[in-house]
Amino acid sequence: MDFLLGGLAACGACIFTNPLEVVKTRMQLQGELKGRGSYTVHYRNVFHATYTIWKTDGLLALQKGLMPGLLYQFCMNGVRLGSYAMIESAGYTQTGGRVSAVKSTVAGALAGVLGPLMASPVYMVKTHLQAQSTSSIAVGHQYKHQGMLDALVTIYQRHGIIGLWRGSSSAVPRVMVGSAVQLSTFSKTKQVTRDLQLIKPASPLEPLVAGMVSSLFAVLAITPFDVVSTRLYNQPVDQRGKGLFYTGNLDCFAKTVRKEGFAGLYKGTGASYFRLGPHTVLSLFFWDELRKLYWKR
Repeated sequence: MDFLLGGLAACGACIFTNPLEVVKTRMQLQGELKGRGSYTVHYRNVFHATYTIWKTDGLLALQKGLMPGLLYQFCMNGVRLGSYAMIESAGYTQTGGRVSAVKSTVAGALAGVLGPLMASPVYMVKTHLQAQSTSSIAVGHQYKHQGMLDALVTIYQRHGIIGLWRGSSSAVPRVMVGSAVQLSTFSKTKQVTRDLQLIKPASPLEPLVAGMVSSLFAVLAITPFDVVSTRLYNQPVDQRGKGLFYTGNLDCFAKTVRKEGFAGLYKGTGASYFRLGPHTVLSLFFWDELRKLYWKR
């Protein structure tokens, strides 16, 4: 039940934050492997990007990749949040009855291993679909998928089952780091609010406040890994399914820093926060509240 509740909570958040995921993906691919000033800036910031996509491709373009996004969130966060809930319920995140920063961080990292591997194919498809746009505002490699099923079938036919897991090596460190920071700061913040009696016990404000604090730390930690992950998943490939831009995580990190500077790893940070912030708050809030409702039965 913890796995189901975690997945449903993440899906609820995804419906609201998917437009920001589209914006984030476009901004992370903009100017890929190009120096500052050597490419056309289609998206100046998160607000301009949202307006540009809406004006050029229409309102529905802001929900591109929603279906694979929902499947990814249900699978990845169902496993991640469900695993963490089980570890937390068993008392392994505490020392002497209090939340341990170290133990909760380790638990969050462990909970973030299996989910992204299982859901990697739909995350890749989500990235491809969200990058697709009218040529006048296109960034990154442009795949021509007609939808989620068409993308999965096409990738499988061209590159086999291994092709569906291309780029998955970037998914594990991305989610492990994000999960470790997000869940540990979420648990610790709830503990602090209780200690200081800032919020009434069992109030819905408790997970909301904890989620807001958690999202700040999560965005700073995860953005470089997120940029690398987006680029590895979206890069063009040869007939054997081998990436034409990057050979793996470290190569992508190195080439991005060399060509775009360290700031290249933080492209789309504003969009990342506007997406990950609300997503963290909503998913952890829904998760916390759904668990309360279930255990009150």
